[in-house]
Amino acid sequence: MTAELVRGQNHPLSQARLEIRIAAGTPIVAGATLGDEHGTVHGVEWVLHPGAPALPGLEVSRQAAADHRLAVDLGAVPEAVHRVHVLLALPSAGGPVRFGAVAAPFVAVTGLDGTELASYTITGLDAESAVVALELYRRQGAWKVRAVGQGYAGGLTELLTDQGLPQAHQLANTIHEAVAQGLARAVTPPARTADGDRARQTATPALGPEQGSSVAQGASGAVPPQPLSPYGTQPPGTPPQPTSPNGGSAAGTSQPASPYGAQGAPATGGPQPGPTQMPADASAAQPSAPTVGGPIDYSHPRRQNAAPPPPPPAAPPVQPARPVAGDATGWSMDERLYNQVWGMFEDLARSTAAYRSAVDFADSRMEKELDAALADPRNRLGGQGDAAREAARAKYAQLVEQARAVYDRDLGQLTAESEVVEPALPPAFARWDNPVWHGYRVPFEAPMAVRLGDLHLPECPELRIPMLIRLPLERGLWIDSGAAGSLDGSFLDSHELHRLAMDTAVALAARLLAVHPAGDYTLHVIDPAGSGAQALAPLVWTGVLATPPAVGAAGVADALARLTERVDLVQMAVRGGAADSLPPGLDTSEQLLIVNDFPHGFDDRAVTQLRYLADEGPSVGVHLMMVADREEASAYGPLLDPLWRSLMRLTPVPDDHLADPWVGHAWTYEPALVPPGSEVVQQVLNQVAEARTKYT
Repeated sequence: MTAELVRGQNHPLSQARLEIRIAAGTPIVAGATLGDEHGTVHGVEWVLHPGAPALPGLEVSRQAAADHRLAVDLGAVPEAVHRVHVLLALPSAGGPVRFGAVAAPFVAVTGLDGTELASYTITGLDAESAVVALELYRRQGAWKVRAVGQGYAGGLTELLTDQGLPQAHQLANTIHEAVAQGLARAVTPPARTADGDRARQTATPALGPEQGSSVAQGASGAVPPQPLSPYGTQPPGTPPQPTSPNGGSAAGTSQPASPYGAQGAPATGGPQPGPTQMPADASAAQPSAPTVGGPIDYSHPRRQNAAPPPPPPAAPPVQPARPVAGDATGWSMDERLYNQVWGMFEDLARSTAAYRSAVDFADSRMEKELDAALADPRNRLGGQGDAAREAARAKYAQLVEQARAVYDRDLGQLTAESEVVEPALPPAFARWDNPVWHGYRVPFEAPMAVRLGDLHLPECPELRIPMLIRLPLERGLWIDSGAAGSLDGSFLDSHELHRLAMDTAVALAARLLAVHPAGDYTLHVIDPAGSGAQALAPLVWTGVLATPPAVGAAGVADALARLTERVDLVQMAVRGGAADSLPPGLDTSEQLLIVNDFPHGFDDRAVTQLRYLADEGPSVGVHLMMVADREEASAYGPLLDPLWRSLMRLTPVPDDHLADPWVGHAWTYEPALVPPGSEVVQQVLNQVAEARTKYT
């Protein structure tokens, strides 16, 4: 069954050798780009266009046309290529300048036998003059097709720039020049005649005795008139006539040669029109002329009536490969797992977007059908109106069921992949209940990313994607302890919410300490009122803090002054190119400051220093983690708005405030908390403290 894709939807490809058919209402340019796992095009040699139409595994048309057929052999595509984007663009030399003025382009992926595997109609285009129609991408060792439909008003230059090609402008000009040369070389078809597709020469009908048929010279007697064959063959019983070298009759007056071949003429009189003579080999293959009054055979003399050959056997469908942990690209296993998790994140986002789009389409279609059926007041009552309503609802249910079946298939694949990937994650990426923590050892190098929690969507709450953030942190973290309702409708009091916020902060701080080598990460805490003493106990008892938690206004001022001075010294050394001239006692490791109960204990100077650390600290290795309620700092007004915007907001309870970078879904975030009753954090921090003691 053909998969009719909507924007963002993907579909597995069961064949490696394919054909991409493109139909548009006007001549367009078809091309393709080859990208790595991130979709980046590394050079002009990775772009197929009419000036360079062939690369291993791919071939595109050499000029603009209303219909295109692109040959694809995914088995011959280089291993470095993970994404193939099919591009469409309007020629710059005349014609429409935007896709909104032409019919919606139609793209279909077919097998070699013509079987349509997936199709996509690119709708919603307006001012765009170039569009990425489809994406063929490699996933789990197999290939899939995704409907993209991303248009660009800036044409090929903007499209190629978006794919990371530095020479986008020059290449776009080269493509348009190649298209213009192809149009100049194109042959204009001959004009049609007024009475048909091509000029036809009519055969002269047979002459009767009353029409004055002549006798050839040298004949001994009159020859009875014979019917002429419509194909110029000799009638039955007529002796063969000698022919001249030009194909005319040797008897009688010589006639000028016809451009279509010599014509037979009577022996006497002027030139008479006659049937065109066929070549000898073709005339022999023609059937004899029918007898007078007999049936006429209207079959074409050269048409073969044999049955067409059977189509070649279809290739067996390719079964989806079993998911394997770390099958993405990368130099290390951690990098491959990181890329694989982000690939799952993107696949789930786009699959959900396709499902929601299909449901919205079904809703709008049902509304239109109901409006059309009930527009006539006579149909609003009685059986006819009820039948229209039932038909519209049945069609809606069918469309939603079909979309859900495709979505469930994608969810099944992603769930199977998650079940394989989750147990293989390293400590920096793993949940606290992962068995990898039981074999924890202090690492010798920092990881590339760290897990902050889990993300999921309402359509599939059981499928959770790890929220991995690259290290070092580019932004500070804000654990929002303000009053908020959970997604299940329950409300927590302020004390319980603050306790959960501190537990979240301690769990994140313990993870950051555990995944860094001994001595590479230093932890500071500001707790002006001491309200977080219970949650901070694991950090204090194990001795992983650089100094005891700062309390009171004096402690706040001292801690902020030390970190502000460190930021100033490192910035001056880096800007002056004298990084080796730092004071010998300066701690050069990454610094993390946990601030609890902000703004309690903070004066105006302390608030200014905190903003300075949030803005300038990450670039020199000083990071901020705040546990605060924004409402409690409302007295400062808009002064603190830049501070809140500079921090990544996290919540101690599930909340749907985060969005993905592809389609903008609202994802529900859940913090990575320690399971109740587990002592894994205490055991990990003991090993960190022991390693720090040996290091110092």
